[in-house]
Amino acid sequence: MKLSTRSRYGLRFMVELALNYGKEAPTTLNTASQNQNISEKYLSKLVIPLRKAGLVKSERGINGGCRLAKAPSEITLLEIIRPLEGGLEPVSCVKNQTKCNKSPFCPTRKIWCELDGVISDYLSSKKLSELIDLGL
Repeated sequence: MKLSTRSRYGLRFMVELALNYGKEAPTTLNTASQNQNISEKYLSKLVIPLRKAGLVKSERGINGGCRLAKAPSEITLLEIIRPLEGGLEPVSCVKNQTKCNKSPFCPTRKIWCELDGVISDYLSSKKLSELIDLGL
């Protein structure tokens, strides 16, 4: 399984917001873009799914920007990555058996389901705050 650029950049963006958590002014996309070396246009596309997931609040206007919707210690890496990836399952039949007509008797499907569980459990156990604590 390989995570997309959306997830990698989205996680870096969330780290940037976490570094500024609790500050009075929101983080501008321009500042996040410069600090994380990600184009501002690309970041603006990442804000949408993160906002829909309830992780980011955006503020319009001259003093606008983005901030975390909750504390970094309350946000799991799974919560960040899942809306950016649209799912993490290694093969499509994990979440929807009808995607493959071999699902009912497939000798490998159980392995993919177990792998999906391990990945989800691991990412659920890691908090955004841990990345900040590590100095990443």
